[in-house]
Amino acid sequence: MKTLLTYRHRTVTLHDVKFIQKLIAENPGASRRALSLMLCSEWNWVQPNGTPRDMVCRGLLLVLHRAGHIELPATKWTFRAAPNRQRRRPAAVEVDRTPVECSLAELGPLRFEQVRRSAAEPVFDGLIESYHYLGYIQPVGEHLKFLVYAGERPLACFAWSSAPRHLGPRDRYIGWSPEARRQNIRFIAYNSRFLILPWVKVKHLASHVLGRMARMLPAEWEKLYGHPVYFAETFVDPARFRGTCYRAANWIWLGQTTGRGKADNTNRPNRPLKDVLGLPLTSRFRCLLTRP
Repeated sequence: MKTLLTYRHRTVTLHDVKFIQKLIAENPGASRRALSLMLCSEWNWVQPNGTPRDMVCRGLLLVLHRAGHIELPATKWTFRAAPNRQRRRPAAVEVDRTPVECSLAELGPLRFEQVRRSAAEPVFDGLIESYHYLGYIQPVGEHLKFLVYAGERPLACFAWSSAPRHLGPRDRYIGWSPEARRQNIRFIAYNSRFLILPWVKVKHLASHVLGRMARMLPAEWEKLYGHPVYFAETFVDPARFRGTCYRAANWIWLGQTTGRGKADNTNRPNRPLKDVLGLPLTSRFRCLLTRP
């Protein structure tokens, strides 16, 4: 069957187009979103966690519509953002800021709490917004948020999210093919924020919590998303930090970014270079990440 186009790694044939035309004709009152969800169901076009690839499917339908292959119904609702509208920043939170200066042993037992979708999530968001030099940015895709407590006092914050799809130093270190990367990128977690609160001065605390966090991350990820992660990565700005705590926790320097960002169209650096650090979460990470 002749291929009309390839969209997001899916091949669309004339037979597929006729099927979509029939789907539209049989559901004359359906919205574009409803048609997209029907098509996802018919094609079993879902994300690894079982969620329909609704937005990708809608993009495909729009491409076919603009090319004259199908006739979509008129849009029923259009979102128009207010001028200069910005996402509301997390509110500041009140926490005990009494200085904590002691040894790691004197600190006592530490508790790691995954706070996404919990009553403590605003505390995490507010602390990152107030005390991390990059501030808070709402993660997209799969992500987890952790607070580290000593007793009832928060000491540290970790944010983990889906990994960037293209990252040269990491891809070369793993040694996977483009197809394996597309299939298995969901098994990598990106440490987007790590914060020790500024009034906490405990020697070796940062590397200690990094090590414990890495050991518990695969199970915590699987608990929420139904699959583990096998590799962790992060960026470190060498103009600000040396990444000493990561190296002390056995993270590996993989190389540097190109400084171009994911939306670059000029092939010229437009932002500071970052060190890329990675950490295998299992000794079998290459086997697991490179398999189809």
